[in-house]
Amino acid sequence: MDELIIGSHVSYNIAEGLAGCVLETLKYGANAFMFYTGAPQNTIRAGIDLELTDLAHKTMKEQGIDIKNVIIHAPYIINLANNKDLEKYDFSINFLKQELKRSEILGVNKVVLHPGSHVGLGEETGLNNIIYALNQVLEGEGPIICLETMAGKGTELGKTFEEIKTIIDGVSNSKRIMVCLDTCHISDAGYDLNDFDKVLSEFDEVIGLEKLGCVHINDSKNVYGSHKDRHANIGFGEIGFDNMIKIIYHQALKKVPKILETPYISENDSSKKRTYPPYKQEIEMIRAKKFNPNLITDIRKYYNR
Repeated sequence: MDELIIGSHVSYNIAEGLAGCVLETLKYGANAFMFYTGAPQNTIRAGIDLELTDLAHKTMKEQGIDIKNVIIHAPYIINLANNKDLEKYDFSINFLKQELKRSEILGVNKVVLHPGSHVGLGEETGLNNIIYALNQVLEGEGPIICLETMAGKGTELGKTFEEIKTIIDGVSNSKRIMVCLDTCHISDAGYDLNDFDKVLSEFDEVIGLEKLGCVHINDSKNVYGSHKDRHANIGFGEIGFDNMIKIIYHQALKKVPKILETPYISENDSSKKRTYPPYKQEIEMIRAKKFNPNLITDIRKYYNR
């Protein structure tokens, strides 16, 4: 199997199910992927086609995609940090429980979750709300939740390793909690990725590298410490190509799935409003370890052949 575990966000739709995710992954030359089981902005969820799921697992086995390197992303609408409206808070808890059941049916063991925003309740209260909710969700056996490191936009929690650690320590069934390290987010949160060894050492000291479940690979449109959370294509942001390559190929991350969430490329003619996934070309550039300054143009040419 390819030593570099790299993939991207892919689309999941009712007609093709998990099998469609696998086919899209193979088109990108990837061996890992992440997907939402439905639209991230709403609660509409269709049933899961078991035949398509079986086909997906068969194809992954044939093509050398390890199911351990497949990730589900929980929808954005879940907010475990704010319990001001108890009905909405309980809904978030129950909806997350449903997402974990769906991931079990799909055979996927890791679900990435944004910790949540306290929306004026204060950091301590917000963190306690997350801990309470996760203790309801993570009873018994089941998939692992990977708490995503956040940029600290607005009242987001999870912007420091210490906040993530506080949540992990408060969860009774902590074997079902890991971390998703997002490069854009931690840079925007104030971690200087010009010295990734130092950042990783701090992560290990505060949380522990054994808790690192996956990495979101994104450049950032903003300088570190900006708290803005705007992803950029690899090498076209403030983190820079050389730093991104050092992170992607870091020995400590060798067995950790790395997932691209970089922006789609828009058509030259804005009136057409078409956008194209950059992942095939970005993965090729990453594998070559050589920056392609013409990446955007090449992507447009590829999809307009």
